Amino acid sequence: MPRPLTTMTADVRIIKHEAVPECGSFEVRFGDGRESRFFYWDNVPSRRMREDLLTREQALAQAQSLARAERDKGG
Repeated sequence: MPRPLTTMTADVRIIKHEAVPECGSFEVRFGDGRESRFFYWDNVPSRRMREDLLTREQALAQAQSLARAERDKGG
């Protein structure tokens, strides 16, 4: 069973934002006050206005990878 997105560690959290269906971001929030990193995604290719938008799966994988790297660095 996958872990909940917001409980990877106490210091690093992944927060899903989805104001429009099939479009949003994953925010990697750091507990030490550093600026959050966002991974933007849109699952409807015809709506993608920017080249750097990913699919939901790609964005989640990148957010999880960053959160794991931060967790491993700290502990």
